[in-house]
Amino acid sequence: MHSPAKHRFHTQVIHAGQKPAEWQGATLPPIYQTASHRHATAENMSSTFSGKTTDHIYMRLTNPTNRVLEEKLCCLEGGKGAVVMASGMAAVTNTCLALLRAGDEFVAGNSLFMSTYLLFSGVFQKFGITARLVDPTRLDELAGAINDKTRLVFLETIGNPKMDVPDLARAAEIAHAHDIPLVVDNTLASPYLCRPLELGADVVLHSTTKYLSGHGAATGGVVIDGGRFVWGARKFPDFKAFIDRKGELALLDKIWREQHINFGTTQAPWHSYLTMLGLDTLALRMERHLANAAAVAQFLLKQKEVTWVNFPGLADHPCHTVAQKQFQGLGFGALLTFGLKDQDACFRFINNLKLIYHLANLGDCKTLVIHPYSSQYLSFTEETRANLSILPNMIRLSVGIEAVEDICEDIQQALAAL
Repeated sequence: MHSPAKHRFHTQVIHAGQKPAEWQGATLPPIYQTASHRHATAENMSSTFSGKTTDHIYMRLTNPTNRVLEEKLCCLEGGKGAVVMASGMAAVTNTCLALLRAGDEFVAGNSLFMSTYLLFSGVFQKFGITARLVDPTRLDELAGAINDKTRLVFLETIGNPKMDVPDLARAAEIAHAHDIPLVVDNTLASPYLCRPLELGADVVLHSTTKYLSGHGAATGGVVIDGGRFVWGARKFPDFKAFIDRKGELALLDKIWREQHINFGTTQAPWHSYLTMLGLDTLALRMERHLANAAAVAQFLLKQKEVTWVNFPGLADHPCHTVAQKQFQGLGFGALLTFGLKDQDACFRFINNLKLIYHLANLGDCKTLVIHPYSSQYLSFTEETRANLSILPNMIRLSVGIEAVEDICEDIQQALAAL
């Protein structure tokens, strides 16, 4: 899909996928807002439907604007191919269903994003697919959950909101020893902080809504294929046609043909365009996000109203050593959680904030806050919320790129009013 990257990350985010010569000199890709594309000959359309050519047919299948974003994200993660979709959950669902059939099982970390957890623990059961949820930081537990029915291992680079960080390189070794792929949701780290394919993962997913866009103006998701996994006939018997057609990108072809175009999970070209506007500043934004989060975590530790702080950047965090190695010393993410006296204190804290936004999102350039227990996880049982570390006295903070002094001052005044 793209030439091997020769530039450093800060340059790649700006120049990957750029083709001004094909865009009449424009430095931003055109927005191809069209439902379908005209073909000059019947032979050309036939070749495109057969996969011999990559021309565009219909927006639900492919779109030229979306393809530019795919090339950019593929370059940033070091993949061989990518498909953008309407949301991060579309990327998760489509990837899993391409790899799993009724009767299959898979192993996943138990510190999952809310919707991923509901998909794995509930929805998939209706299709005869079993998810075995384990502590992703306990590799012996992960390995022990794999059996002859297991078809993949699914992990998040940083658990949300548990803030745990699994050792991806070792997890990849375990998965590959059982001839199954490692799929990693890299949303919370972004490719600036971590590139799972370089650590042995086979497939990387993102909610592009978050750090990749950074502005909260667009939703989207992406599946990026490393193109290295060998799809054995015993565990993946329905891959042959896709291997014959696309070789190392068989999985991506399967996702695209079976799930993406039939479920209608198309990314709107306007949203792809907005995502690309955000990508230009990803590296700079992540530098500030990471620095601000580390400073805010230290600030919270000193506040008498705060009972605990959960952030991988803290030296006493159980995943600190793994995170420091895996993230190459660049930072520890920009999401953290902390505790107050009780749920009432959390509500009063949120209501007292003046600068920080209260909404159900993360990865925005603005600092965002939410009380997960009473909102996103409201329908969960007490036992499940406890297992996911969703506590009544917990605040989740997505640290933005404002002046860190202003972030801390807003937190301080909100705490003082408790």
